[in-house]
Amino acid sequence: MGEGENKITPSMSRKANALDNACIESFFSFLKAERKELRSVRVIDEAKQIIHEYINYYNHHPIQGVLDYKTPKQYAAAS
Repeated sequence: MGEGENKITPSMSRKANALDNACIESFFSFLKAERKELRSVRVIDEAKQIIHEYINYYNHHPIQGVLDYKTPKQYAAAS
């Protein structure tokens, strides 16, 4: 696979080695599930804004019990 008209190069691991992308795959799974409006976006700047808002929310709101209900930013600072 080469670059397409959008000049995006896919990142692929070796066959049967899914662990190296587990973190980003998890992020994309949550993003797709929680921001369904991305499916109908036609302008890249609109998509960027939606993703930026999602990342900001994710990093600053205590939504993860596995992090003792601290935000990822608070959890990282306490570590």
